[in-house]
Formats: sequence, C-alpha cells, structure tokens
Amino acid sequence: MAEVQVKDNSGKGGKVRSKKQVPHVDLTPMVDLAFLLITFFMLVTTFNKPNVMDLGLPAKPKDEQKAPDTEIKLSNSISLLIGKDNRIFWHQQDNTSLTDATLNETSFDREGIRKIIQQAKAKAADQNMFTVIIKPTDDAVYKNFVDILDEMAITKSERYGVTDVKPWEQSVYERKVGGPAAPAATN
Repeated sequence: MAEVQVKDNSGKGGKVRSKKQVPHVDLTPMVDLAFLLITFFMLVTTFNKPNVMDLGLPAKPKDEQKAPDTEIKLSNSISLLIGKDNRIFWHQQDNTSLTDATLNETSFDREGIRKIIQQAKAKAADQNMFTVIIKPTDDAVYKNFVDILDEMAITKSERYGVTDVKPWEQSVYERKVGGPAAPAATN
C-alpha cells in the first residue's frame, strides 16, 4: 500500500510549515498480481495441437499369403523420386528406357510438380486408374514427402503408392545428381 511518512517537529518555534514528503509506494502486491496473471493465462491458454495427416494404409491380409504383384501400366502412371536438397524428379519410363535425359527434374511449386501430375493424368489412358508412384530416396527429407502427399490431395489423385527406389532408378538418379553411383542389385 502507499504510505506517507511524516517526521516529527524538531521543536523550533516559528511558523509551522508542513514539509512535503515524497510518497513511498510499496510494489509487493503488484508483483503478486503479475504472478497470479501469468499463472492464470498459462492454465487457461490452449496450446497448439500438432497437425496429423491421415495416411490410409492397406490392411494386413488375414492369411499369410504373399499378395500378388500389382502391374501398373506406364501410360497410366508417373513415378516421382524425392531427392536430396529439396529436389524432385519424375519419369514415365521402364528400366530399359530410363536415362539421364528422361529422368526430369522439377520443383515443388504450383508450376512444377502439380502441373506435371495434372498433365500426366490428362494424358493417361484411363484417368480413373491413374496412379502416382512416390519413391523417396535415402537423401529425402520428411517435409518433402509431406509436400508430395499434399499435392496428391490438391490434384485429387486418389490412387498413389509409396515404394522403394528401384536399383536401376537409383543408378540414374545418382548420375543425375552427381553423386556416386549405387551398386546395381537385382530386383
């Protein structure tokens, strides 16, 4: 609380004048109030909840038989390779015709991968069966993978799959980015 302290008269005669004293303000209750407000807002504030993206995965088969290989026609698909340094490559080739020239690079923006996916979907033999095959390399970052899943929602591509990069794609990718070529493995 605010206090005003007044000194006693020194006993000298004469005119009595009141001396103006500087008031002393006690700020202890103000500090208590500040901590109460901080505590109140910490308890009342809702923190940001993490955003979660649903990724629909196929259910495990009840019997332990191996699922048959799914054959996807090249005319109805596009393969996306997510590389290092925020780079993305695409092709519509098989293992015999994929070269450095046919592995195309694009960007993650509207005029890049989104336009490529829409053009490939428009040229597909059966647009209802058009499939995007997403292949993240070992150098890819998670953010780029999420960006591609966002592009699937934006382009309304309901059929897409995530798989490993094939060895023949890996060798062409390594040549394209200038890294050491991976040893060829049979697949």
